[in-house]
Amino acid sequence: MIAVLATAPALPLHTAGKYVAGAYIVFLALVLVYVGIMALRLTRTERELVELRHDVEASRALPEDPERQPEPVS
Repeated sequence: MIAVLATAPALPLHTAGKYVAGAYIVFLALVLVYVGIMALRLTRTERELVELRHDVEASRALPEDPERQPEPVS
């Protein structure tokens, strides 16, 4: 097996180098776009979580009304 690999000709990298570099650039661009999208989603989720916490704190600060029915959670 080693003899077969030793006698096999190497690929000419001078012609394929441009394509390999292009593939790495495209892959890196896709990873950066993915990370950017995840960062946007994370900030949106954190903002909504802060709003929900404020709503919960505000509802706990209100005095309890015995006639008030709890709102259904959807």
